[in-house]
Amino acid sequence: MSTTARGATTTKQKVGLTLAALYSLANIPSALLPAPEGEVGPPLAILVVGSVLGVIGLVAAVLAWRGNQVALRIAAGAIIVATLTGLPAFFVDVPMAVKALVGVSVVLTVVTVVLMFSGKRRLPAVTD
Repeated sequence: MSTTARGATTTKQKVGLTLAALYSLANIPSALLPAPEGEVGPPLAILVVGSVLGVIGLVAAVLAWRGNQVALRIAAGAIIVATLTGLPAFFVDVPMAVKALVGVSVVLTVVTVVLMFSGKRRLPAVTD
């Protein structure tokens, strides 16, 4: 399980949920900031998906902070899918700064998800 026996969220999980909430919050305004005319950037549909996933991830992170296990999984899924929408940047001709930003977001997502699911480990039952 990803929570302690009492149902409380661990410190590592709280750090992960905070990172997930901040990452989701940063994605919310993406649909309002499309690439300027004539510049390379993600399609508007991807930006809208990012905004929607940002809202979903933020709400789910708040609910997961309160101990909702389903919301924990939804928050993780939202940030994973939001990160996946940026991966095509590695395969198209975009500035290196954009590729670096996507790389940082991938690492941040992995660290965040690991922290979110790092509950206290239970020792296996000893049998004689």
